[in-house]
Amino acid sequence: MESFKSHILVVDDDEGIRSLLKQFLNENGYLVNTASNALEAKEKISIIKFDLLVLDIMMPGKSGLEFISENKNNLNVPIILLTAKGEASERVEGLETGADDYLPKPFEPKELLLRINNILKKTKKVNLKHVLEFGSIKIDLNKLMITNQNSNFKINNTEKIILEKMINNPGKVFSRIDIGNLIKIDKERSIDVIITRLRKKIEIDPKNPKYLQTIRGSGYVLWIE
Repeated sequence: MESFKSHILVVDDDEGIRSLLKQFLNENGYLVNTASNALEAKEKISIIKFDLLVLDIMMPGKSGLEFISENKNNLNVPIILLTAKGEASERVEGLETGADDYLPKPFEPKELLLRINNILKKTKKVNLKHVLEFGSIKIDLNKLMITNQNSNFKINNTEKIILEKMINNPGKVFSRIDIGNLIKIDKERSIDVIITRLRKKIEIDPKNPKYLQTIRGSGYVLWIE
């Protein structure tokens, strides 16, 4: 069964870099969300509690440095800056603004991984955990508990298995067959009942779900991006 170490937001206007880092960090045990610019990143940090940000300095619109300056009150997390070669002044400014480290482009993903591991070890946030917070929702798989607007809901082991898989793959659609294989149940109706039960615990309005959604003809997806 998969588990994730920490939740990382990668902010870069280069789609290739975003995709590469998301896949690489996923493969190394991290849950990853991405944003293509400062505005999108601001929206995501407002609803999701991240453990670390990987932030490009040079982006269209607002730069990474402007993003840090304007969101200081909401950025109580380590930040690694991605910079172009020769931008010594911007690297210094980034560190002065509050970034924890920087990595010049082009870079090896393995080096970024080492820097992430080292920073999170120092901040004591790298312990294996099964806790995810987004919006007013907190999912704690260690305690088998979902907290939704100050109400606590217990989850069973079957629900935990489904949530753990979806949390590690946000935005991925899981068919009823996929879910059935996970929990060793082959009756579609039973799977629908389990999802409905989970939705009542996660959603503020289960009849109009925001996070655990049905994709008609395909299956179910957990949207936390």
